Amino acid sequence: MGLKLPAGVFKAYLFDCDGTVADSMPLHYVARSKALSEWNCAFDEDLFYAWGGMPVAEIIASPNVKHGLKMPVGEVATRKEQLYFNILPELQAVPEVMEHIESSFGRIPFAVVSGSTRGSVTASLKSLKLLDRFETLVCAGDYQRSKPDPEAFLLAASRLDVAPDSCLVFEDTDMGIQAANAAGMAWVRVPPPRERSLDI
Repeated sequence: MGLKLPAGVFKAYLFDCDGTVADSMPLHYVARSKALSEWNCAFDEDLFYAWGGMPVAEIIASPNVKHGLKMPVGEVATRKEQLYFNILPELQAVPEVMEHIESSFGRIPFAVVSGSTRGSVTASLKSLKLLDRFETLVCAGDYQRSKPDPEAFLLAASRLDVAPDSCLVFEDTDMGIQAANAAGMAWVRVPPPRERSLDI
């Protein structure tokens, strides 16, 4: 299954990382659910995908509020990252997105725009040997308002010195697509792993 891009001439590609460049969502789910289970907090897989694009700290804080838990957000986030790094050797790239990275690399600039930490994004891209393809990384901590707010995408466009309406966003989450729309950017949706597997 290839990704059909919208019509237009684009001067930059902005990629979400997890679930878009890196087929990492199943690994993140394993790591996150294990980290939360250590605090007797179950985490539904459908909810995990529904919250795609939300910063890690918010994903941990939300069950605290909903279930009256007292998980230490920073400690659980660090533990989740640890568990993710342990299974990084299993990580693969999303083939349909790699086609566009390989065909357009060197012709236009690329950026990653992610709700994950810089450490997590860097580790994923290094594992895939793709870190050098991206001129800038916009990660959690680089902006105040997370997706679906457009701030992170607008920051990436500014760093690349490309007008927002000349950027094409690759995203796998509804929050990310809403953010791209709010930024005035064209976008292409990357289907989640379960949908992609149906097309094999």
